[in-house]
Amino acid sequence: MVKLTINGIQVEVPEGSTILEAAQVAGVRIPTLCYLKDVNAIGACRMCLCEVKGARALAAACVYPVTEGMEVNTNTPALRENRKKTLELILSNHRMDCLSCSRSTDCELQELCREYGVDQYKYGRPDLKPDIDDSAVHLVRDNSKCILCRRCVAICRKNQYTGVIGANERGYDTHISSAFDMPLANTSCINCGQCIAVCPTGALTEKDDTGKAWAAIEDPTKHVVVAPAPSVRAQLGECFGMPIGTNVEGKMIAALRRLGFDKVFDVDTAADLTIMEEGTELLNRLKNGGKLPMITSCSPGWVKFCETYYPEFIDNLSTCKSPQNMFGAITKSYYAEKAGIDPKDIVVVSIMPCTAKKFEAQRPELGVNGIADVDISLTTRELAAMIRRAGIDFLSLPDEECDPVFGIASGAGHIFGATGGVMEAALRTVYEVVTGQQLDPPDFKEVRGVEAIKEAEYDLDGTKVKVAVTSGLNNAAKLLDMVKSGEKDYTFIEVMCCPGGCVNGGGQPHQPAYIRNAVDLRALRAKALYSEDEASTYRKSHDNPNIKELYQNYLGEPNGHKAHELLHTTYVKRPINRV
Repeated sequence: MVKLTINGIQVEVPEGSTILEAAQVAGVRIPTLCYLKDVNAIGACRMCLCEVKGARALAAACVYPVTEGMEVNTNTPALRENRKKTLELILSNHRMDCLSCSRSTDCELQELCREYGVDQYKYGRPDLKPDIDDSAVHLVRDNSKCILCRRCVAICRKNQYTGVIGANERGYDTHISSAFDMPLANTSCINCGQCIAVCPTGALTEKDDTGKAWAAIEDPTKHVVVAPAPSVRAQLGECFGMPIGTNVEGKMIAALRRLGFDKVFDVDTAADLTIMEEGTELLNRLKNGGKLPMITSCSPGWVKFCETYYPEFIDNLSTCKSPQNMFGAITKSYYAEKAGIDPKDIVVVSIMPCTAKKFEAQRPELGVNGIADVDISLTTRELAAMIRRAGIDFLSLPDEECDPVFGIASGAGHIFGATGGVMEAALRTVYEVVTGQQLDPPDFKEVRGVEAIKEAEYDLDGTKVKVAVTSGLNNAAKLLDMVKSGEKDYTFIEVMCCPGGCVNGGGQPHQPAYIRNAVDLRALRAKALYSEDEASTYRKSHDNPNIKELYQNYLGEPNGHKAHELLHTTYVKRPINRV
């Protein structure tokens, strides 16, 4: 341990800690723009400069290691003036259309400029024009708002493996782009949106599809159905100032009704349906000598990653569609017949934590008889924007319930949004089907948590099942490499594209770096889902009465002919094209 003082406050921190980490222990906030814990520590933005007694130059707190007896000052008139000047220089190459920017009031640069009383016109350039790449289906990049913090570059390469973006040119011409400035759509981007989640400004935003949703709602010839994913209810409240991890399911449903959707259903019900199909598929592979390990296919970013970088594992992927597309397929078949509506007149809108769902929704493999399963996929942030635009006071809304047919979900369906949730949900059903024994409680806590790779082994009535769970594509690559080399041997693997799972998806509410650096968003958000699971009437997918009725009256049996026609898909090998 090392003892030092920061602004006269004595602190003790582990050897190797930085000044920034020590300041957090002291309760002192040092401003940053480029730093992101465990992702990006390059000292580039110069906002965190501090005075260290005896040092000949200012120290970048995010990379400067502490030493015994060090005396640090983070708040002097000279430092405040230095930070103000740094912000003014950043604005000299930053297009400021703050009034209409999607990140206005939610922008880390804007917040710091307000705190330091920056003169935005001192070096500002009113002639700056938008510099946009909107080729990708899931995001828009506007380099005229980029501050070159490189968080997006770091997370794309370090967490998500792909590294399809980087810094091009040098000096004043430096900008973030793909190799040779090719459009992002022409690269091997897997559409995860993690770059959007960590961007401190409006340089990266999801492709705004709210206009399509408004148009559908206003079209009297269309029957518009909406359904949120499991994790959305545990994050939406953050957009309205509520504590991280607050479950706002009832208010969310009420808001969706007030937006004008004809029916409000729950993708969690489709998550239960996914478990019935996926669990049965696993049992069939075990019984009939199918390709193992079987790997989950719920995460579209992971599926595209597998198709691109590890195509030798395509046959290992479960053929099940994701809950989003299972929901769409059943809505345009079973529900359409039950309601007496032509499937062509139904518009399915999903609310997702994920920008990759926008890509998934337009995949030609995901439809039935030429009709797409899902028409519009919106992120959690887009739903919040619609609620605000409609003038709905979200915090004062009463709690309401989903409409029947797809209104009941088990606890197993709720936990899909956390890493390990799909695995645990599947194990609950597979265990009881194989052994004939009731699980009480039905918990498989070995696969929970945010560790990089989790492993467990279970005995299913004499059959040993080895499982692994991972999230974040760098971790996925490590796991697959171990399987390829023969170092590891598994029966069933769950992969989530985003670190921590859907609770940390690219479409979830923005949280500034000082929050991300201090708390584990993944754990706080996942806690809400596990709490809902524990409080659920039904905690296993096969106990869900909606699912029982669906199989009895429509699908027949899991993995049967009709189920395969509606609920299963195929994959394609994609070329690699990156930096």
